[in-house]
Amino acid sequence: MQDYFDLAKKSGITLMDVGKCQFCGANTKRGIHECLEIFNLGFQNIDFSNVENHIYRFLIVDAHTLQHPEIHGRWSNHFHLSRLHLIFRYNTKWTYSLSPKLSNYLNTYKVHKKNEYLNFPKVFERGTITSTDILKKLTNEKECKDWIEKWALEVYHKWNINHDIVDEIAKGFLKE
Repeated sequence: MQDYFDLAKKSGITLMDVGKCQFCGANTKRGIHECLEIFNLGFQNIDFSNVENHIYRFLIVDAHTLQHPEIHGRWSNHFHLSRLHLIFRYNTKWTYSLSPKLSNYLNTYKVHKKNEYLNFPKVFERGTITSTDILKKLTNEKECKDWIEKWALEVYHKWNINHDIVDEIAKGFLKE
């Protein structure tokens, strides 16, 4: 399995070790590495064992992934944008059991779309809210959840040039 170092190298991207995150502009000191650390460890004040809070985990994963598309696989971006589209456009109540179903649907979909790529928003134009902004909101769980939702919605809208593509995926997924 490739990690983000491998994917960046494959894309010809040098990962920066200092300063702001080179992809989303988060106010980090150690660049993308700190941004990923916050993503992996920074939202522990939310009880994700509570089923009602699962939606916030999905929104965090999707927003962060789509703010850093260069370090994720091509179809990963399809998956995360499609999931946000299903949540925001079709009001799908996402659960963990739906993720493998979407993944399976995308595996079938991509067989006929070998040349399909999503157009990434420009670096630093993928939403003004970043992981460091959410981290500042951890003192109050409700406010943190509100900001996570705003973050994911903002990122989703920044990818609007691709909404027709993911709408096709969403409609196919919903039919199954």
